[in-house]
Amino acid sequence: MAYKELKAFLDTEGVTLVAVSKTKPISSIQELYNQGHRVFGENRVQELVEKYNELAKDIQWHMIGTLQKNKVKYIAPFVSMIHSVDSLDLAKTVNKYALKSDRQIDVLLQVKIAKETSKFGFDWEELRASIGPLSELQSIRIRGLMGMGTFTADEQTTRDEFQYLKRCFEEFKNQHSHNNSFDTLSMGMSGDYKLAVEEGSTMVRIGSLLFGGRY
Repeated sequence: MAYKELKAFLDTEGVTLVAVSKTKPISSIQELYNQGHRVFGENRVQELVEKYNELAKDIQWHMIGTLQKNKVKYIAPFVSMIHSVDSLDLAKTVNKYALKSDRQIDVLLQVKIAKETSKFGFDWEELRASIGPLSELQSIRIRGLMGMGTFTADEQTTRDEFQYLKRCFEEFKNQHSHNNSFDTLSMGMSGDYKLAVEEGSTMVRIGSLLFGGRY
C-alpha cells in the first residue's frame, strides 16, 4: 500500500501511524521522511541509536520492542515514546534515566492480550496493583496501553483480544480521570490494522505494508 493512501485513511480515523523501520536501511527511512513522515518505530536499542545519530533530529523515535533495563540509558536522552513498558521494574528504570536526562518520557504500558508464551506484558490484575506505584514516577508520562495480538488468521481471536485491551484502557482511564494525557491505545500492525481501528486503536505500528518484507 502506498504511504499517502494509508496515511489518509488513518488521518480520517484519527489514528497515529508509527512506521516500523526495524531492519530497514537509512535510505528507506529517508524516502518516507521525504514524503513528510516523522514517526518511526524500532525494536532494537542499538539499531535505534544508530539511526537516531544518522537521521534528522525532528524524527520522533518510538521504541516498540522488548526493552532490557540495562539498555534504557542509551535511548533515554532522545526517545519520544516507549511502547513496551511491561513491568513496574522497567517503568522505574525508565523513570530513573529520564530524570538523569532531565526529561519526561512518554510510555505505554504493555498488556499481555495474546495466549502465546512469546508475548510479554502486564496482566490486568498486575496492572491494577501497579497503578499506585506508577503514579509516583514523575519523570515518565503514562500515555496509554499497548498490546500485541496472537499471530493467527482467526479474525475473531484477534478481535476478542483487541476488545479486551480496549476494556482495560477504558477502565484504567476511568479510574484515573485526572490523567488527561492518558489518550493512546496502540494496537494493530500490517495484517490487522483495520480491525484494530474498528476496535478503538489510536495508534498502529506498520512496517511491511510500507517497506515490504525483511531484507
